[in-house]
Amino acid sequence: MNSDELNGNLPQLLYGQVVIGNDLIPNGVVIIEGQSIVYAGSEENVPVNWTSVVLGHPEEGATQAANIVRHEGGYLLPGFIDIHVHGGNGEDFMDSDSRVLDTITSFHSSQGTTAMLATTMTAPKEQIDQVLREVHAYMALPMPHAQLEGVHLEGPFISPNWAGAQNPEHIVPPSLAWVAEWEQRYPGLVRQVTLAPEQKGALELIPWLRSHGITAALGHTDATYEEVEQAAAAGLNHAVHTFNAMTPLHHRKPGAVGAVLTDSRIEAEIIADGIHVHPAAISLLAKLKQDHNLILITDAMSATGLEDGHYTLGDLPVIVQDGVARLEDGVTLAGSTLTMIEGFRYLVQQVGLSIPEASQVASLNPARSLNIADRTGSLEAGKQADVLLLDADLNLQGVWIKGIRK
Repeated sequence: MNSDELNGNLPQLLYGQVVIGNDLIPNGVVIIEGQSIVYAGSEENVPVNWTSVVLGHPEEGATQAANIVRHEGGYLLPGFIDIHVHGGNGEDFMDSDSRVLDTITSFHSSQGTTAMLATTMTAPKEQIDQVLREVHAYMALPMPHAQLEGVHLEGPFISPNWAGAQNPEHIVPPSLAWVAEWEQRYPGLVRQVTLAPEQKGALELIPWLRSHGITAALGHTDATYEEVEQAAAAGLNHAVHTFNAMTPLHHRKPGAVGAVLTDSRIEAEIIADGIHVHPAAISLLAKLKQDHNLILITDAMSATGLEDGHYTLGDLPVIVQDGVARLEDGVTLAGSTLTMIEGFRYLVQQVGLSIPEASQVASLNPARSLNIADRTGSLEAGKQADVLLLDADLNLQGVWIKGIRK
């Protein structure tokens, strides 16, 4: 059956082990009609009007046919949502135009990502202006691949002491005026702002962000434990790539890491690639972040999906060797070459999360963070048909975005 036939007007019946919340339904089915899920659960509990179709014996007056997909021992999961990703397949969001955005979203949709935030770098204001303008225009039209849900500004309001792979020449103090201008020009486009909460102006910007529905995230920060707690009291609610580019945990100086680990108000991103964070540290974080506040990200840069070689992240040169991206100093990690399906497998196979637990970390939790869980992030009737089919070894076998198989 070709792609056109699969994407026709017929309902689609997907059979497999279905992830529903914390449960894994062994003999499950997901029924898609148009862009939406009309049923997800066990075959035994299918609504009466669909029973004959699911059992393969359409009755008179019932739906006469359906596109059926089965994979022996396979899993059906909600699509992955990546809220921190810089690029892929040779392109960077900092170079955004319609072609670049098509390239990045197409690549990541092939890796199980059905929604994402275009993530910027620390850069001059006019360059960030250009990215916002291009992403805003792109989102105004039907998007053919992974759906952009807005922009994550990773900087330029960060600490020069923890610049990491961000260009320190472009770091500026947190500016409410800049963000207010962007929000006025492109309402709702900026969804997350990463900043160093100890920097002058941060404590004024954080409550403003939250009052406008924007995630206030700490990252690339020299903040002490006490400074993070003060920022959390002001509304800071998120940590980017936890453990990386922030003051570490010490038993007498808990640092930013200690605040993230212990404060339930702060949700935590994690790069699960075995390079950025040891699996034992991820396991610890997962044990402490149980209230939908652990989020898998890729932090993927332009080299993701390509061979080792020389690339750029923002305007900094990067060398990728054995799949690890570093600045030319050979030490500083420069994003990753991770995909969401690889990160999901790592959480299950190396960290020890169950498939439903890893699914929540990769799908539902980021949907909740973006306040889009009412329409995506889980397999429920009435939600968008953003669905993944994995085989028994957790290899991706199918991706549906708004009911269309990619």
